Amino acid sequence: MAGAPYNKAITNGYSALQVSTPGSSTGLSIVENDMRQVDRIIAQRLDSGVPLVGSVSQHIILAGGKRLRPALLLLCCGALGYQGEQRHTLAAVVEFIHTATLLHDDVVDDSALRRGAATANAMFGNPASVLVGDFLYSRAFQMMVESQDMRIMQVLADATNVIAEGEVLQLMNMHNASLDEVGYLQVVRSKTAKLFEASARVGAILAKANPTLEAACAEYGQAIGTAFQVIDDVLDYTGDAAVMGKNLGDDLREGKATLPLIAAMQRGTEAQRATIRSAIETGDMNMLNEVIQIVRNTGSLDVTRAAAHQEAARAIAAARKLPVGEHTDCLIELASQLLDRKL
Repeated sequence: MAGAPYNKAITNGYSALQVSTPGSSTGLSIVENDMRQVDRIIAQRLDSGVPLVGSVSQHIILAGGKRLRPALLLLCCGALGYQGEQRHTLAAVVEFIHTATLLHDDVVDDSALRRGAATANAMFGNPASVLVGDFLYSRAFQMMVESQDMRIMQVLADATNVIAEGEVLQLMNMHNASLDEVGYLQVVRSKTAKLFEASARVGAILAKANPTLEAACAEYGQAIGTAFQVIDDVLDYTGDAAVMGKNLGDDLREGKATLPLIAAMQRGTEAQRATIRSAIETGDMNMLNEVIQIVRNTGSLDVTRAAAHQEAARAIAAARKLPVGEHTDCLIELASQLLDRKL
């Protein structure tokens, strides 16, 4: 139930946004007060009266998080001049949807570590994680209905459905060494980028923006969400586990053919391709160091970073279509600095 632990979580939630989000040192302070209000709503709406729901939810919130999706919604609202209270509630909604996906993801992926702490499924078991994820989804939809805006409900309901499809598509592609870049991007756009896109679009809808500006916000969200995931896939082979708060090589263990591996198979020798193919198909972590060397030696990390740069440039171009102002500047800065992220 909501109470003192959640008050601590409120502070930790925005702190995570400040510390771990690229561009936050200068840009995201513009939504600091808004984010604190969002976190208060999150704490209030997590109060279900069922102790296990509170325990699992508290564990997730206290682990912190970047809060990027609600931040995008708030930034788009600010860029388009909307200051109504609904922006806080709907920002909380997108964070609930995102948190629900994390709970379910960690069960599907059998993950034990997230943000440097034990995952909820490791702490409370798979059944509790799945069911509390369901609670967060249903609570998000209750809050959506309160907006009494059919367009917003449609955008968020459609996004949630696409995310679920992306999860299933990724599951189908596990240990599939023949996945190409097109198939990889289809998963990324569905599973990760869709909620970024929906968050930015909802900000435009709240501001009653014209179709051109709404489309620009949506394109920004999709592009930055795609870039975010592509860089995340780079970090799985180059990052520092202590900094990232997750185990390196998790993608390989799960049999995910991410862009660094796809590019390496395209650029490597037959022997290198065979090694990566075997690693994807078996998820053999004993091959991780060899795979990392192949990915580096074939220049595949540069190829992957270039793909992220393209998406970041697309996001910046979309943001430049919005009215000039500090919120738009922050959106541009966020996209430009995303490529420097370390976690």
